[in-house]
Amino acid sequence: MIKNKQRQGIVPSENSYKIKKMVILALLSAMAYIITFVCRLPIMPSASFLDLEFKSAIILIGSFIFDPLSGFVMSVVICLLEMVTFSTTGIIGCIMNIIATVCFVCPAAYVYKKKKNTSGAIVGIVIGTILMTVAMLLWNYIVTPIYMGIPREAITSMLLPVYVPFNLLKSGLNGGIALFIFKFANQALQKTHLIPTQDDNISENKNSVVGAVIVSCLIIITCVLVIFAYNGIF
Repeated sequence: MIKNKQRQGIVPSENSYKIKKMVILALLSAMAYIITFVCRLPIMPSASFLDLEFKSAIILIGSFIFDPLSGFVMSVVICLLEMVTFSTTGIIGCIMNIIATVCFVCPAAYVYKKKKNTSGAIVGIVIGTILMTVAMLLWNYIVTPIYMGIPREAITSMLLPVYVPFNLLKSGLNGGIALFIFKFANQALQKTHLIPTQDDNISENKNSVVGAVIVSCLIIITCVLVIFAYNGIF
């Protein structure tokens, strides 16, 4: 009887957490989709078809809170929604969108899952940035000439001066924004008991949070200044 009661007590708790997780991920996905819909910025004068958007920041926050699989699911769902609503790039553009987002989000979340502190998040973001940049270089070299109907030589000449800085800036800004918001969002969700409270051995003190905020601000400011320079603002 006691064992049965214990089991009955555990199941509702597990179900409750799964429901909370689904609701939080759904809300984050909706936020990411809306942000992508209302805010798409061309930042490279020589490639106006490359838009900066910030859905990866929201997806990364969800991945840090839960796990890399959550980030993968969010990435696929949001990119598919983009394709069937406002995107004009079709199925090929959708696939490349998914690959770029997953290559950035999932490695970063995986590293953070192994080392749940500020340094783990930063290292994860750096690794995700590198993997996304490399993946997009390969995909743009192979697919974009076919997709856009232009000579491969034209794309090759744009890889280093256009695609590399664009992907570095895009992932840098999204990573910096995610790092800045995540610390506060994670603490708020724990205090409201929407997610489990972290153990003492992996919880972070105020100095660590301040450090994350400082690092994220430096990343964001640096990326913004580089974008201004590319656009000849100064």
